[in-house]
Amino acid sequence: MREKLRDVLAEYDRLSREMASQEVASDHDRYMKCAKAQKRIQPLVDCFRKYETEENRLEQAEAILYEESDPELRQMAEEEKHQLTDTLEARELELKLLLIPGDPNDEKNTIMEIRAGTGGEEAALFAADLFRMYSRYAEIKAWKVEILNSHTTGMGGFKEISFKVAGDSVYSQLKFEGGVHRVQRVPETEAQGRVHTSAVTVAVLPEAEAVDIDIDENDLQIDVYRSSGPGGQSVNTTDSAVRVTYKPTGLVVTCQDEKSQHKNKAKALMVLRARLLAQRQEEEAAERSANRKSQVGSGDRSERIRTYNFPQNRLTDHRIKLTVHRLETIMEGDLQEVIDALIAADRAARIREE
Repeated sequence: MREKLRDVLAEYDRLSREMASQEVASDHDRYMKCAKAQKRIQPLVDCFRKYETEENRLEQAEAILYEESDPELRQMAEEEKHQLTDTLEARELELKLLLIPGDPNDEKNTIMEIRAGTGGEEAALFAADLFRMYSRYAEIKAWKVEILNSHTTGMGGFKEISFKVAGDSVYSQLKFEGGVHRVQRVPETEAQGRVHTSAVTVAVLPEAEAVDIDIDENDLQIDVYRSSGPGGQSVNTTDSAVRVTYKPTGLVVTCQDEKSQHKNKAKALMVLRARLLAQRQEEEAAERSANRKSQVGSGDRSERIRTYNFPQNRLTDHRIKLTVHRLETIMEGDLQEVIDALIAADRAARIREE
C-alpha cells in the first residue's frame, strides 16, 4: 500500500510542477485538466501526509519510552503511543478507502428518467412525487434541475419525465437511485380507503459529453411533429417536438418541452448520448461478470430497490436493509441519510473485494 501511496504523491507533485510551468499555465484546457486530476487525488495526498506525520510522532514516543527513565515523561509517551496507535489504525482504513479506484462518472452531471409502472394513475402521481423529492434534494445541494422531456396525466402525474441535474459531483450522490421504487398508500382515486401498491421505474445516467460518445449524424433519423399536452404559445401549432432514432440500435428519444425545435433536438441528443454511454458501461460490466453483484446494486431497472409505505411513514431500502420512519421529510428532499448509507455500504463492499 505504501508503494501505491508514494506513486500517488509523486503524481501530485508532477501535476503541481506542470501547473506552475508557463507552458501549461498559458493553456487553459491543459491547466484545467491538471487541476481536475490534482483535485481528484488531493484527499488521498492529504490523508497520507497526516499518516506520515502521526507515524513519526509514534516513533518519537516509542524512542522516549526506550531511552527515558523519568516516570512522568514515560507516562506521557505511553499515553501518546496508545492514542497514535488508534489514530493510525483509523487513518490506514481511510487510506484503503481512498485508494479504491473511484467511479470515473462520479463528477459528472446526471440525467434521470422516471417512468410510471404498474398502478395506472396512482403510479403516475407517485412519479410526480419522486420528481418533486429529487428536485427538493437538488435544491438543498444547490444543484440545478432542467426538465428535458415529460408526459403528464390529467391529474397532474407523469407517465414519464426526464431531467438533468447539474452541479458538484451529482452522479456520485444519485447513482444508486436507479431501479424500481414501490409505493404503498391510499390513492387519491380510491374511494374505499384501501392501501394500493404501485411502482415507478427510475433510471440514473451520467451525462455523456461528445468526447465520451461520438455519434455519427448518418446514424440518426430525426423526425419533427407537433407537441402535445397542456400548453403555452406554439404548443400544438408548430412542428417543434423532435424524435431522434439511433438507427444502429433502434433507440428512440423524444423531446417536446421546448418551443424551439433546435433546443428540443439538443436535449434529445443529450439524453441519447447518456443512454448510449450507460449501455456501453452495462456491456463492460457484464463482461466482468459479477463486477458489482456483491455491492449495493447494479442499477438494473428491474431490481426493486425501495418501498415507500405512507400509512407507516416508512421508507425501506431493500439492498442494504435500511428502514427509516420519517417518510414525510424524505419526500421533502431530506434524502442524505439514505444516500450516505448506500455510499457507505458500497465502499464497505469494495474494501472486502480488495
